[in-house]
This record gives sequence, structure tokens and C-alpha cells, in this order.
Amino acid sequence: MGLQDFIHRLLPRDDRFFDLLERQAGVAHDAAVALASFADPERDVGSVSEEVQEFEHQGDALVHELEESLARTFVTPLDREDIHLLSSALDEVLDLTNYAARACAMLGVERPTTPMVELMRLLVAITDTLKEAVPLLRRRSFVELRAATRKIRQLEKDGDRIHREAVTALFHSEGLPAQVLLREREVLEDLEAAVDRCEKVADQLANLAVKHG
Repeated sequence: MGLQDFIHRLLPRDDRFFDLLERQAGVAHDAAVALASFADPERDVGSVSEEVQEFEHQGDALVHELEESLARTFVTPLDREDIHLLSSALDEVLDLTNYAARACAMLGVERPTTPMVELMRLLVAITDTLKEAVPLLRRRSFVELRAATRKIRQLEKDGDRIHREAVTALFHSEGLPAQVLLREREVLEDLEAAVDRCEKVADQLANLAVKHG
């Protein structure tokens, strides 16, 4: 046990930060689920985008609450910088999910393509793993946390492959209008960016597992 961990055990601490981080991970997953619902033929792009936007607002409120709590709290369960970095990374996942939803709406994507749906569903899976991983910090279950980060990294690699194959196919599609090519590539890149940012969260979690494990 490090000196900092020993001090944290002796002093009273405010565990609301775990609550806020776990809620951030949950909202990121909720937004991914909302975005993936676009695969349902009965869902239209406008309503999906609005739903994801609402989750993004919830995420912003959580970030604001966490930052205010950091300013008021003397002893935190993790280093302040670590809490801030993890919160920021989770917020970026949510922001990028919202960007993907907005791109679909702004660029007039009436129905998602098969690769878009694959990336949306992958985003649901990877944020679900994040949602399960973040509470492991509170429980100090660092072995399980490291296993979760490995799973997240593997899912991110799957996202890279789907994105790469989809973009390659786009540029090899004869007769595909340039407008359609650019629109689909933009949405695919936004989706891949959201999946990719989950790896940044995994890196933060892995660092904490090493630091405190």
C-alpha cells in the first residue's frame, strides 16, 4: 500500500466521486443505446438525435457537479487529477456519441448502413463494459478492472477493423455519388472516434489499477 492510499484510509473521505463517475459511465452507455436504436426502421434520425442530445446534457451536468465537488472537497478517494482525467475521458465518449448522432441528422442519413449499425452496436458493447468497469474502482477490484480494460481494447480493435473495411469499400464503390461517399465516411469516422475514445478511458482505468493495486 502506498503512503497516499494509507493516508486516504485514515482520513474521512467523500465517495460521491465514485457515484458521479459511475453515473457518467451509465449515461455514456444510455446514449450509445439510444444511438443504436436508429437501426430500428421505426426510429427516425431526428428523434434519435434529440434523445442522444438529452443524454449529452445529463453528462454535462454530471461533469459540472463533479468539478464543483472537487473544489469543495479536501480528501478525495483518488487523486484529484486522476478523477478529473477519468471524468473528462468519459465525457468525451458521450460528446463523440452525440457528434455521430448529430452528423446523421445534419447530413441527412435516413437509414444507417450495415457498417454504421455494426459500429453503433459495438459502441453499445464497449460502453456497457465501461459501465461495468468503473464501479470496480470503488470496490478496489483491480484484477477484474485490468481484465475489463483488456476487453475494451479488444473491442476498440474490432471497431478499427469495421471502420477500415467500410471506408475501403466506400472508395472502391463504382458509381457512388461523391456526396454519399463523403456523408457516409463522415458518420463512420464519428462513430469510430467514439469507440476509439473508450480506449482512452480504459487507459485511465488501467493506470489507476497499477497505481492503487
